[in-house]
Amino acid sequence: MSKVMLRTLPPQITFRPIRSQASRSFLTSPAQSLSATRILPYKSSSLYTLIADVDSYSSFLPYCQESKVTKWSAPDKNGKRWPSEADLKVGWGGIQETFTSRLFCVPGSVVEALGGEATTTLSKEDLEHHSASLNNPAVANSIFQSINTRWTVKPFHYKPPTGRPQTEKTVHPARDQTEVHLSIDFQFGNPIYAALSQAVAPQVAGIMIEAFEVRARKLLDGPGARVSENDAPATPKQVGHV
Repeated sequence: MSKVMLRTLPPQITFRPIRSQASRSFLTSPAQSLSATRILPYKSSSLYTLIADVDSYSSFLPYCQESKVTKWSAPDKNGKRWPSEADLKVGWGGIQETFTSRLFCVPGSVVEALGGEATTTLSKEDLEHHSASLNNPAVANSIFQSINTRWTVKPFHYKPPTGRPQTEKTVHPARDQTEVHLSIDFQFGNPIYAALSQAVAPQVAGIMIEAFEVRARKLLDGPGARVSENDAPATPKQVGHV
């Protein structure tokens, strides 16, 4: 196999000021943002298929112990249906909690999971198949006041070391490569959870995207590759949902 090119941006963490209500200001924790990016040598459509397979998250993502899609979108313009709600069980440091995430999928580009009071900033035009759940009320949970986890994939156009872009006449054409970006914006609903996660939280985005890279290699490399660019997550009919 040809040598894999990886480009890694270190996870970042920032603290943003929040407007806390006087009645619970002493119970709030600061809002935080984490992000990580990788360049992976696979088609973006194949990587998107893996990311949209929310039912499989518990099999490879650290801290995710159970994952089950419970609702699906209406068919998109290509007739495919995408996850729109899932129950996730997370655990770390002796803590285990299950909460409901609302899901929004921009086919081929974005998978976003929202918990607590988080709201989407994705374009409504891109989410017509999710129109039935766009205005659903927030689903409270005991861990996060809000959490927005967004995976974004887009083709990465490689330039050789000479600085000249490769063309169709290049002797060694560039392989398919994709930029995978993960962002996590969250605020704990309880400062106790914030304190217990201090050592872990800043590393979560990097750990998650590394685990995703391992899964991509397992499922997309070699003759036994089990995912193709035309695959999509199991539909409600296939898994018994209506």
